Amino acid sequence: QVQVVESGGGLVQPGGSLRLTCTASGSFSTPPVMDWYRQAPGKGREFIATITGGGITDYASSVKGRFAISRDNVRNTIYLQMNRLRPEDTAVYYCNVAVRSQIYWGQGTQVTVSS
Repeated sequence: QVQVVESGGGLVQPGGSLRLTCTASGSFSTPPVMDWYRQAPGKGREFIATITGGGITDYASSVKGRFAISRDNVRNTIYLQMNRLRPEDTAVYYCNVAVRSQIYWGQGTQVTVSS
């Protein structure tokens, strides 16, 4: 059984920074692909960033240059460093992990950008 847990959300002022953490527990033959998504109130879930087991990354255009995804394969953990945050970044941020063609999601962590 795979479990995914996110943490690190909170309230931050515009222009500020936050770092989110996501840890996947379970047995992995190789480090799995892991993603960050977000869902703002009244909107659908939006792709933010992905990272392969080998560290190849990709980003949504809305966050490229401001957010950075990284991972620690020993801990099966990924991070999302979010800089220059904007009010429109306010959302619940979710992490997922792909294991043997199944996608496992965490419960999400709230990020609020407001003065």
